[in-house]
Amino acid sequence: MIDYNQYKSWPFVEAKKILKRLESGQTKKKIIFETGYGPSGLPHIGTFGEVLRTNMVRFCFEKLTGMETDLIAFSDDMDGFRKVPENVPNKEQLSKFLDYPLTSVPDPFEKFNSFGEHNNAKLVEFLNRFNLPFTFKSSTEAYKSGIFNETIKKILLNYEKILNVVLPTLGEDRRKTYSPFFPIDENTGKILQVPVNEVNTDDFTISYIFEGKTHVKSVLDGHCKLQWKVDWAMRWAAFGVDYEMCGKDLTDSYALSSKICRIIGSTPPENLIYELFLDENAEKISKSKGNGISIDDWLKYSIEESLAMFMYQRPTTAKKLYFDVIPKNTDEYLAHLNKWQDEEMPDNPTWHIHKNNNPGYYSKINYSLILNLISVCKSNDPNVILGLIKNYQTSFSTIELDYINRMISCGINFFTDFIQPKLKFKIPNSEELSILKNVVLEINKIDESAEADDFQSVIFSVGKNSQFKDDIKSFFKLIYEVVFGQENGPRLGSFIKIYTKEKSLELFKSKLNV
Repeated sequence: MIDYNQYKSWPFVEAKKILKRLESGQTKKKIIFETGYGPSGLPHIGTFGEVLRTNMVRFCFEKLTGMETDLIAFSDDMDGFRKVPENVPNKEQLSKFLDYPLTSVPDPFEKFNSFGEHNNAKLVEFLNRFNLPFTFKSSTEAYKSGIFNETIKKILLNYEKILNVVLPTLGEDRRKTYSPFFPIDENTGKILQVPVNEVNTDDFTISYIFEGKTHVKSVLDGHCKLQWKVDWAMRWAAFGVDYEMCGKDLTDSYALSSKICRIIGSTPPENLIYELFLDENAEKISKSKGNGISIDDWLKYSIEESLAMFMYQRPTTAKKLYFDVIPKNTDEYLAHLNKWQDEEMPDNPTWHIHKNNNPGYYSKINYSLILNLISVCKSNDPNVILGLIKNYQTSFSTIELDYINRMISCGINFFTDFIQPKLKFKIPNSEELSILKNVVLEINKIDESAEADDFQSVIFSVGKNSQFKDDIKSFFKLIYEVVFGQENGPRLGSFIKIYTKEKSLELFKSKLNV
């Protein structure tokens, strides 16, 4: 029996927070995880990352305790539509529906009854694509069905206490008009941000003035929408949420919602504050801007597991999320996978990615190597690349062959779109040329049947006996720049073994004009 308490990878660290929560006296048969999603724009890769990471924590908690769990993917689709996204069609049409609940805004793609429904469907679609277990819940449905009613009553009963913690966090002008409750106008369907004149805890209504008239509105059954920080606390209490992570930009909001949650007699969930993703210009990615890259973008250029690898690594460190990080994360995933043996290895990232279900493939063929094969072959035919690889690795399982084919197809896309336009071959000076000629001579001495490590060793020896003896990294960089037109490249021994000694020598000589 494995003692999972000994493992220190961050999902286990987070899972142990929940365990301490239970040890402090809280008794529950089922532990509830939650991820929140604002469908004001198309789902972006950060949303996926939050669900994936939360599922990793969930899996570790199940391993620690054996308890039943659930993950609620909650869509705040009753939120007001405040800004037309830049990356949608029919923008002019959408601009007429500002301040309407997202489920009352027409779908600009004309596929669903509302923009909220469209974005919810996209969210569910790509979460299902990764086989992430979750229970989807809609804010609109939850409010209107009455699920929140009992907790909303507690909000109204503690109205003044909640105001006392919220108002100090607001500017002077906002304090004058603030209310936790946003009434839904029965005539227009708009969400109204109006001051509340009176609350009535006998029939759970509020009164407010709109367009010169006093209105009385029930706070139950979806007639009012809670301001989101109060809403967040309310659904923690209503669903009994034990764990929810959030981005760094919500640090203060989490603290305030936690205070509100305690006011209404509940315990706020355990929490991980993760760093935000940055685009190529080091700006925060956002749904409204549509910057960064989408899941479909990533999966055009690499295998799904590489995206999971990116999400797993260093969640509390800000990371650039753009196309140039894809090859590195792909190769890091493969390197960790190759270290994962049959026994359980919970501190290996791939253990978390695959939930301790080893995918059953191992290969020395990494993404960088495939990219360079594509480059030197000058071919976008996957069969040409696969043929070369089969000369090196003669047999594949069905699973391995599928993975190799996925890598080749993605590699062709990446090379065509990002590498080929930027290829810039270095012209070596006389001293560099002499060193590279020695590389050719030493490779030529090695038998065709030699192993990849043998080719790698002789190349390394040339570097150690040259001006680069104290800077081998620059030696290999020189080779990559002259032969491949890039600053980085594959492990040369493996490349030569796959591409064949003969073709590799031809390639080297062509770049050296010898």
